[in-house]
Amino acid sequence: MEQINRSQKMQDFARKSRHGGKSIALVPTMGFLHEGHLELMRRARKNADLVVVSIFVNPIQFGPGEDLDRYPRDLEGDLDKCKKVGVDVVFTPTPEDLYPEHFQTSVAVSEITKVLCGASRPGHFQGVTTVVAKLFNITLPDFAFFGEKDFQQLAVIRRMVIDLNFPLKIIGVPIVREKDGLAMSSRNAYLSDKERAAAPELYKALTCARELFAQGCKDCEKLCRAVSEQLDKNIETDFKIEYIEIYDSSNLTVLEGTITTAATILIAAHFGKTRLIDNLQL
Repeated sequence: MEQINRSQKMQDFARKSRHGGKSIALVPTMGFLHEGHLELMRRARKNADLVVVSIFVNPIQFGPGEDLDRYPRDLEGDLDKCKKVGVDVVFTPTPEDLYPEHFQTSVAVSEITKVLCGASRPGHFQGVTTVVAKLFNITLPDFAFFGEKDFQQLAVIRRMVIDLNFPLKIIGVPIVREKDGLAMSSRNAYLSDKERAAAPELYKALTCARELFAQGCKDCEKLCRAVSEQLDKNIETDFKIEYIEIYDSSNLTVLEGTITTAATILIAAHFGKTRLIDNLQL
């Protein structure tokens, strides 16, 4: 396994590999890798000759007062995990390399970034699409793998790839969960013991909504209210719901009234100072 920390060297490697007839799969990450990331890498391994993992805590997707400085980092441990799952190259650029002096260009997807997480984190998705576009140009992948836990992010990246004619395929990978149902996330490390014990209630409440849906309840308001009531009843620690909403699974448009298409219920909630997201297809 090779570690590359300069954009030009990474691009030269990718270009040479492509000219040699080898396909490339990219797994973009911010590090502090967990089993969810490793599953992305395993899927990538099955689809391409070379697997490239990027590890970069992207400063421009963090807003004022967010957790950039305290975001968990463990590069040595991350490199060991990548090696064990058969990654070929780990790309570890610095902020100065990706955002040189006088950097002033951004990539923005407009409409679908205004809702859900985008409503409370202005500028977040512009930071995501800018860095992902740069990673695509640097690593020249045929495939890129993203987790479905970040459902809105996946939709935004797919929109960008279509709109800007990137010559690659975006592959979403189902959420990997802990044994108690909590969606794996690097931010789970922030949770106190009491918060960690309560956090799986998110998945349980979403599962309750899916069961009601399977029983014939197609009303968005009733399904969202059921999730809220379930959480209020079962969580005793410091907890606040940011949103519970139902969206069309194919195009990320909000659904209201009666559900007549494939739908996903999404939630964001705060446990103390930790913000968690989850979703479940109905």
